Amino acid sequence: MPLLSHNFNPSLPFKNPHFNTIYRPLFMTGCISYQRKRIPTWDNDFLDLDFSIVKSKTIVLLIHGLEGSAQSNYMITSASQLNKAGYDTVCLNLRGCSEEDNLLLGTYHSGKTDDIKYVVEYLVSNYNYDNIVLLGFSLGGNLALKYIGEYKHIPKELKVTVAVSVPIDLTASQRELSKFKNKIYLREFLKSMKIKLLKKAEKFPEFTIDKNLLAKASLFRHIEEQYTVPVFGFDSPEDYWKKASSKPYIPKIKTPTLLINALDDSFLSPECYPFDVAMQHDNFYLLAPNYGGHVGFLSSFYSSQNYWLEKEIIAFIEKKLVVK
Repeated sequence: MPLLSHNFNPSLPFKNPHFNTIYRPLFMTGCISYQRKRIPTWDNDFLDLDFSIVKSKTIVLLIHGLEGSAQSNYMITSASQLNKAGYDTVCLNLRGCSEEDNLLLGTYHSGKTDDIKYVVEYLVSNYNYDNIVLLGFSLGGNLALKYIGEYKHIPKELKVTVAVSVPIDLTASQRELSKFKNKIYLREFLKSMKIKLLKKAEKFPEFTIDKNLLAKASLFRHIEEQYTVPVFGFDSPEDYWKKASSKPYIPKIKTPTLLINALDDSFLSPECYPFDVAMQHDNFYLLAPNYGGHVGFLSSFYSSQNYWLEKEIIAFIEKKLVVK
């Protein structure tokens, strides 16, 4: 039932998914003033939270994608527009993503929802918000969807979730990302991840890594075989992809949730468009425009016309919340 209609019809260059995907990080500019708060975790590590406060009764918790941060363009733009709409925001920098390495060998992965759970409960315990909204992008969207479907007890303050450009089926998505059309994106992801793993190996001598194999790594499975699987206790990359995917948890979602996945997103496989679930689910909404690329959704060279995504996010939040 909740399949949403849209009016997104970008100009010709932005109908190319790669153009739309690349244009945002390279040419879209945004400005916001964060106030950082570092919080200790239960396992003797830390998380860096970047707040932007306008004194609202609602706070939106933003979660970035793979190798992103609170400084990613889509995070800054979304937080800024949410502030203008009257909402407080807090951007979670996943472990190792706040320009300072975290203290433990383990950082984050696509299914590590315990950090999301911890931050949500931290906001409930330490602040006086009536409403909390989750907003995740790409990997962060997978974490958001998995979290709200995985845990039986979600704080009552968490009222709405929005997820954008989400590889809900990691097995299929990693296969899609391995195709030639995504070669440039994959290379950039792996470059960043390799640098971090080499630093971890220096910091933790007991962590053995084959530097020659790491240098040759050309697929996500090469990273997962050396790091994600042994460090986080998975049996294999296939075991990790299966257990970390949010798709199996979507039918269990009880709070109003919106997934925005562009049909031309080159990162996503057909398995990442759960039309059948949305048609049978009272609380899960799917918005799948023909264009948008991966966390792009831009339509024009004029920046003032490029807020379709942020407007859709805010409209859904406002529809599901009674007060700010």
